[in-house]
Amino acid sequence: MTALIETQVIIIGAGMSGLLAAIRMTQAGVDFVVLEKSGDVGGTWLDNSYPGSGCDVPSHLYSYSFAGNPHWSRLYARQPEILDYFRAQANRFGIAPHLRLGVEVASADWDEESAHWTVASTGGDRWRAPTLVVATGQLNRPRTPDLPGRENFAGAQIHTARWRTDAPIAGKKVGVIGTGASAIQIVPEIARDAGHLTVFQRSPHWIIPRLDEPIKDSTKRLFARMPLLRKTFRALIWRRLEAIHPAIARPGGAKARELERMAHDYLAATVPDAALRAKLTPDFPIGCKRTLVSDDYYPAMTRDNVALETRAIERIEPGGVRLTDGTQVHLDTIVWATGFETHGFVSPIAIHGPHGSLAESWAAGASAYRGTTVAGFPNLFLLYGPNTNLGHNSIIFMVERQMEYALPAILKVARGEARRITVRPEVHQTYNRMLQKRLASTAWAAGCGSWYKTADGVMPNNWAGNTAEFARMMKRFDVEAYDIA
Repeated sequence: MTALIETQVIIIGAGMSGLLAAIRMTQAGVDFVVLEKSGDVGGTWLDNSYPGSGCDVPSHLYSYSFAGNPHWSRLYARQPEILDYFRAQANRFGIAPHLRLGVEVASADWDEESAHWTVASTGGDRWRAPTLVVATGQLNRPRTPDLPGRENFAGAQIHTARWRTDAPIAGKKVGVIGTGASAIQIVPEIARDAGHLTVFQRSPHWIIPRLDEPIKDSTKRLFARMPLLRKTFRALIWRRLEAIHPAIARPGGAKARELERMAHDYLAATVPDAALRAKLTPDFPIGCKRTLVSDDYYPAMTRDNVALETRAIERIEPGGVRLTDGTQVHLDTIVWATGFETHGFVSPIAIHGPHGSLAESWAAGASAYRGTTVAGFPNLFLLYGPNTNLGHNSIIFMVERQMEYALPAILKVARGEARRITVRPEVHQTYNRMLQKRLASTAWAAGCGSWYKTADGVMPNNWAGNTAEFARMMKRFDVEAYDIA
């Protein structure tokens, strides 16, 4: 076992959230280390390199507020450009000396006597600090359904979050299992190259047009010369997306009806076949699952070499997929567009506080106070933690607010001005009872199955309000909610 390395702050993860924390630590002048299991920074934008991968929030908003990029190539940048952006920020703010890449964290253990966290990697390396920031995100562990016979498939199997370039698509019989956010991006790309593509749909999604387009060079030059103009454009995007939230907060209300009409009109305009339209029409309120944005998914579904399959899958066989009615769909390649394990949050990292593990504390569903701190776990701060996800706006906006909220406490502990900061149990519990009560009246509770809910109906992922409300709540670190020693 290697020597124990001492520092002031340990950050787990070098994706969007972890880099934000690292930038703030650099600016504050504290000593820190960033532990990242991958070989580079970027998090989900490093992992999700499948064809067509991109963000469903416009890039001028899906970027740090303090590090705008006037040179985005289009309204919705694709994955390579987004990854380059985060790499550029790591370089710009001098994060490299603090990065430890290829380090997978196995555990984090609190020592009550010293009031320090000890973090151990799977390779046996150890770090110790009074402050621990966990920035592993909500969407980092790929989920592949355990369908019978999956291991016997004779062709190539690819998960969108672990894309393989050694499995050619051109001319092949390809099946895409899943119709969520990654599927609607990859299907149009595969459809252009595959000999035949079958899309296996369990339930359709609400889709509205993305309205993506390249950004003119003249506009980029204006944004570069006039930062205020770029910031105004960013604010307008935020305001436009914020206006969508009433559709989530009030299912069946005026905004929800407006968006449903838009989605129905878009479907009718792009899919002329009535039978196919019926298969692509959701039977649940808009917002219950994440509303998707795409300009090319519906057109791809009308191609002669694309078939939509809505019958359920019974099992995987060496030559393809067997449906529950006995039909076999012959395939050369299966693409799993089935998302992520969304409810484990910090899993598989074993985090042990003074009274037990975080996994035990979260046995009935993950929860945190303001998405950031957890009762019973001193000096532990989560970024993009429980109930900070959105269905309508930019996660970066949310995580920046979390960082602003937590920074005074993180620095207070890191600099030795306090030994122990822990949210009070009654505060944690009251906050989460209120949050779950509010979530129960939103579109997310409207009857559809989604990754937003556990089997017991608990909603550990999403924030109940709009982002402006979250920003107001996170404006000040409320010391009265904490035990500070």
